[in-house]
Amino acid sequence: MGNPGSTLSAYRDKQSQERSILEAAKHGPLQSLTDREMDVREQPMTIYPRPKRVRAWVRFGPEAVRVDAKLVRSSPLAAGIEFRAGEQTFRCWVWGNAVQLDEEDSPASRR
Repeated sequence: MGNPGSTLSAYRDKQSQERSILEAAKHGPLQSLTDREMDVREQPMTIYPRPKRVRAWVRFGPEAVRVDAKLVRSSPLAAGIEFRAGEQTFRCWVWGNAVQLDEEDSPASRR
């Protein structure tokens, strides 16, 4: 049946993260890498039919926030992610080193 305490804690963490995202969004638009920064003409692109769960750092104006997101695309340099807060879905490109694969989606957890 699961641990009700951990379920409640996860719910509160999600609510807290959503508040943080929406508050950060008041400080400016979501920043995304440019085509030039990602070198789109030279770098191959991978599209994930089954997005991977990740934690990523994003910026709204000058405000940095760590979010639970889905990795939907990647290149050798960057990661295309999406995440939700409230009724809004946000999408952006971030540097690859700003993203960490969720433990449940990591190769070690599939053994």
